[in-house]
Amino acid sequence: MLRHILASATVLAMSGGAALADYTLTILHTNDFHARFEPISKYDSGCSDEDNAEGKCFGGSARLVSAIEAARARSNNSILVDGGDQFQGTLFYTYYKGKAAAEMMNKMGYTAMTVGNHEFDDGPEVLRGFAESVSFPILMSNADISGEPLLTDMIRKSVVIEQGGEKLGLIGLTPQDTDELSSPGPNVSFGDPVEAVRAEVARLSAEGVNKIIVLSHSGLAVDQRVAAEVEGIDVIVGGHDNSLLSNTIEGAKGPYPVMVGQTAIVQAYAYGKFLGELNVTFDDAGNVTEAVGEPIIMDGGVAEDGVTKARIAELAGPLDEIRNKVVAEAAGAIEGDRSVCRAVECAMGNLVADAMLDRVRDQGIQVAFQNGGGLRASIDAGPVTMGEVLTVLPFQNTLSTFQVTGATLVAALENGVSQVEEGGGRFPQVAGLKFAFDPAAPAGSRVSEVMVDEGAGYVPVGADKVYGVVSNNFVRNGGDGYKMFVDAMNVYDFGPDLADVTAEFLAANGPYQPYTDGRITLKE
Repeated sequence: MLRHILASATVLAMSGGAALADYTLTILHTNDFHARFEPISKYDSGCSDEDNAEGKCFGGSARLVSAIEAARARSNNSILVDGGDQFQGTLFYTYYKGKAAAEMMNKMGYTAMTVGNHEFDDGPEVLRGFAESVSFPILMSNADISGEPLLTDMIRKSVVIEQGGEKLGLIGLTPQDTDELSSPGPNVSFGDPVEAVRAEVARLSAEGVNKIIVLSHSGLAVDQRVAAEVEGIDVIVGGHDNSLLSNTIEGAKGPYPVMVGQTAIVQAYAYGKFLGELNVTFDDAGNVTEAVGEPIIMDGGVAEDGVTKARIAELAGPLDEIRNKVVAEAAGAIEGDRSVCRAVECAMGNLVADAMLDRVRDQGIQVAFQNGGGLRASIDAGPVTMGEVLTVLPFQNTLSTFQVTGATLVAALENGVSQVEEGGGRFPQVAGLKFAFDPAAPAGSRVSEVMVDEGAGYVPVGADKVYGVVSNNFVRNGGDGYKMFVDAMNVYDFGPDLADVTAEFLAANGPYQPYTDGRITLKE
């Protein structure tokens, strides 16, 4: 069948208002950018100018600008959308909050984006400032923002746009547990994604829109459920769990696109390492007849746009003194990849948990908890800069100390391993504690063999015994499902910054030798 692009409404007018051929659309997409405006290394952290010049780096806004321009030239009928989590991840966000993201997204000409959980990290106020600064709609269908005046006029459930002579309906979707993952405040609540999307699809369909795209920051599993349970969705552009979907890349989580019925689901990993490019063909009734494409890797073969590169360098100026300071030496690469630290004991988790416990052990603290989702990158061997530490720990969390019973510790561990099959960020990295878990057992009954270091050795946890614990303030306040810590005893949430504590521990134990020691074991 002959397929060509309906480039404008003029084509429809010339045909008397009737579409005489299929409609083809290129969907360019990103997700989970996390303030990686500069190129990144293979570890998803900072990459030196020298390595970038040698073609060893990936991503960065300057490459994305070039790649988007080239992709648009190939299509003539394209949109550019984002699956959420532009916020948080480097000093650029720490320093500029959402301003740098707004500037770059406007420059690239985004069509729309959905709200990721990290867009709420600094509360509704920063999200509002970002929304006021961007030239495109921000979408979120499954949240009630009617009680939050900062957002009621800023975020829409969906939007209809005219594109190439046709109407497209775009719907936003945000994690249902964003209130646990971030800081949306008391006036925003989140609901079931299936119900929310179904309602918007029905409304858009009633308006005569038959091409519907969901921008979903919910993870591949939720996207597949939404696609299976809601009729009328043509494409879901995903995010949140950093899924690499590809037909050519070894180790990809699935094909590009993943098809559920007639719905095409795509996602493009994270950190600007790829630009997703999906070419979709619709028939006259709005049904998808073809969906093909592949994420494009933003490696050294993609030229950096000179103007953008210069602007990023300008924005980086105030950050350089902080991040270029060498604070320690690593004797080996410190593994902090999310696929490891959200599933098993990892070297970065041991480093951070050990650092926390070391800092407050003299206060009677015995156990450290660090959520795996709070570890955002690895660190390679050699000199370690403060910038690298801040890339691993970008959230400006403080140390929290408190007391809970052994029964509460076990409940916390059960919460921590309850979403391991989904790569949940609540997975616990620990110090002063050993435990085993069975990922095949029902959630809530997976943990066993919990042992606490009592100084002279590890002894079984006592259900009624009170233990001193250190964590970060996000976890202590119930983040990532750790609600059992909210009512802890003798709480102090205002300790030193976790990144500073980790940097100082690295320096004091340099050259730091990364390790795992079996403190977390899988029970088959």
